[in-house]
Amino acid sequence: MKNLPLFEIENLHVEIEGKKIISGLNLSVPHGEVHALMGRNGSGKTTLSHVIMGNPQYKVTQGDIRLKGESILSLSPDERAKKRIFLAFQYPTAIPGVTVANFLRSSIRAVRGDEVPPKEVRKTIRQELEKLEIPESFMTRFLNEGFSGGEKKRLETLQLRLLNPEFAILDETDSGLDVDALKKVAERIESIRSPERSILLITHYQKMLDYIQPDQVHILMNGQIIESGDASLALKIEKQGFDWIQQEGRA
Repeated sequence: MKNLPLFEIENLHVEIEGKKIISGLNLSVPHGEVHALMGRNGSGKTTLSHVIMGNPQYKVTQGDIRLKGESILSLSPDERAKKRIFLAFQYPTAIPGVTVANFLRSSIRAVRGDEVPPKEVRKTIRQELEKLEIPESFMTRFLNEGFSGGEKKRLETLQLRLLNPEFAILDETDSGLDVDALKKVAERIESIRSPERSILLITHYQKMLDYIQPDQVHILMNGQIIESGDASLALKIEKQGFDWIQQEGRA
């Protein structure tokens, strides 16, 4: 299976309420690589992440999404999660009455099943809390209720490490973070890089990529990826914005 990309999108067309929002998008992410997806606000980056996870609001009218060569289009969101696809939301939802501890235990059981015994789950959570320098008091708080932007991102990183996905989508992980918090989150993301895991890092700022070296950078515009390149492409966007792409007639 290693000769196939871990994750692949082919000629994807998507609409919502009859309006086309993705038009012939192609993307291939090999095993062990980190790919950054950049674009203006409203370009469809977050929409794409929801489509990958199977949000039923969006209708795929053409094309395919494959994990290790197998189509996932017919799978429900929970089935996709069990296939080890993970989405870190830009704006995680607060759930009053549900503690972080209960949420994490339920998520691990739902995604990884009997793979991890209950005793091992507790041990693993404690170990990851220590690695991420998260106090155990964090576990008794209600999920994302009253959390700062940095705390929400720390919890997303904790979930990422505990669920151990093969393909992780990180949607605007840098949103709402100051420079110090951004650096810490980036270090934690770097710590989970693995030859067996691929990451799609969605952002519209180059700053995140100062700390996370992407293997490829893709520019999303008008429902398509219209430019791909190495990390220098992100630097060009930082200096010139996205207008040069249209000026050169690529969009």
